[in-house]
Amino acid sequence: MLCIARLRFNCPLCNKLLKKARKTDLPGHCRQPISTVVCRPLTPARHQPLLPDTVLSIYCLKGDPAAIDINIKGFIGNWEDDGYCFLFFRQPADGIIENLVGGNPDIRLEDQFEMTYREWQGGFEGPVKIGRFLLTPPWLKKVPADDEISLRFDPGLVFGNGTHPTTLACLTAIEIACAGGKVERLLDLGTGTGLLALAGASLGCRQVLAVDNNMLAATTAAANIRINNLEQQVLAVNGRAQSFAELPSDLLVANIGYPVLKDLLSADHLCHHRWLVLSGLQNKEAEKIIKILAELDVVVLKQWQSDSLWNTVLAITANGR
Repeated sequence: MLCIARLRFNCPLCNKLLKKARKTDLPGHCRQPISTVVCRPLTPARHQPLLPDTVLSIYCLKGDPAAIDINIKGFIGNWEDDGYCFLFFRQPADGIIENLVGGNPDIRLEDQFEMTYREWQGGFEGPVKIGRFLLTPPWLKKVPADDEISLRFDPGLVFGNGTHPTTLACLTAIEIACAGGKVERLLDLGTGTGLLALAGASLGCRQVLAVDNNMLAATTAAANIRINNLEQQVLAVNGRAQSFAELPSDLLVANIGYPVLKDLLSADHLCHHRWLVLSGLQNKEAEKIIKILAELDVVVLKQWQSDSLWNTVLAITANGR
């Protein structure tokens, strides 16, 4: 059994941040070998926030330019996915892209786009009210009502501005799980912008680990942790969800989709968790996940369906009952 008290990352920065993130010592009787988790150090972005009318120049490349230095003025970020990457600039960068592609035969330009940040994020301008949570972008100020939980939130270039149908269901499920005050450790797999991890911390979770396999997403989550002053509670890391699934938690949150989620649901993994919030599932996928949970003696407490398509499941394992 892995224990977060015996966890070591493969980079000194993450080890330092993990040490800071611990609010209380976990049981000292753990004598198993220290577990090394492969991850990449994160430096929260400190660039000027993207405003709704900011015009983005976007270049879609086939190939991996990771080894190429594109740390130049106007470059915002790089979203990598399934052999493609999208390079974002604050102004046209045709010459830069031409040199990049021309000097690397394994990379080719597939397409290019120009749109406002408002168009890219589907209209997110904030503040946005989602359940009790009030999401306010960093360029605005909004005083929350007495019953609201305020979070500063900058999705940057990452999908996940808080308006997807699964987000409200996940936030509601997290609130239910945390209502008893017994959820201290939260593991958020596929954190994206870090919103669900931030919500857990704001509801009282003392140790939150936010994991994403996409470097831009993990870095964006780290930036949102910083602007909410939650560095002492929440740590964002870049790594595969499967590498972290055995870390014990009171609440496992995975809004990550069926292909990865089905690999996480095994007796070896679930024995380390109490509550589960599983999301990003279409109808047939949700049926399969619920069947797997029943076979593993996991009780589904509630299921949400949004837009007659997206499903979120709140469940409790034998350890939590």
